[in-house]
Amino acid sequence: MFYRGKYMDGGDGREMGPKRQRILDQPPSFYGASAGSSFMYNAAPYADAGQPPPFPVIRLRGLPFDCTEADVTEFLHGLDIVDVLFVRKNGRFSGEAFVVLCYPLQVDFAIQKNRQNMGRRYIEVFRSKRQEYYKAIANEVSEARGGSPRRSARARSYDEGKDSAQHTGVLRLRGLPFSAGKDDIMDFFKDFVLSEDSVHITLNMDGRPTGEAFVEFANPEDSKAAMSKDRMTLGSRYIELFPSSHEELDEAVSRGR
Repeated sequence: MFYRGKYMDGGDGREMGPKRQRILDQPPSFYGASAGSSFMYNAAPYADAGQPPPFPVIRLRGLPFDCTEADVTEFLHGLDIVDVLFVRKNGRFSGEAFVVLCYPLQVDFAIQKNRQNMGRRYIEVFRSKRQEYYKAIANEVSEARGGSPRRSARARSYDEGKDSAQHTGVLRLRGLPFSAGKDDIMDFFKDFVLSEDSVHITLNMDGRPTGEAFVEFANPEDSKAAMSKDRMTLGSRYIELFPSSHEELDEAVSRGR
């Protein structure tokens, strides 16, 4: 589930937009070392100082314009990534991204990647702050909801295409936090009857979550009704929903095996 806490840079988890709470989701092991992690986080220095740990977020600049979350995960190989947020301006990728890590100590390891290459491009890595990350989330949600006339026209056309698509009872979810589990997705669709077997989180070749999932509903009518959740938030991310099919589901699941 999602950790809701306070960090030393001043954030207190209150909402950043109308009726939407901008709380970063964190895995339960945030304050301790996970068994499989190479980077052990020692909370003692913060405990002795009587203050919570800093918010573990970095900023990447100079990313290729066809960059994916999988590319960022590979670039930061060995670090535990909670979230990747690509920064867009006027609907276009800016070449920057925020990456939230599991442990504050991992920020130091990530900084060592500064000016290392992703493909033919070298990537700049900076320390960032919770406020900067949340501001980027707010901008993303604003654009998705038609924050500018130009974006609004595209969004209307995009939504009309979704509305006219044929439903088969399967929806594809995009933009999931990497730490989201089946229980979180079932809670997102809590108005519908789902089981764990009906939720399929897709993985890449390394066995890491891709940020996508497929959900099988009881019938096409339910999947169509569930589209009302399109662009609602799960944790800190707004989730895009797309009508899909069992064939697309099977293909996506088989790629991660």
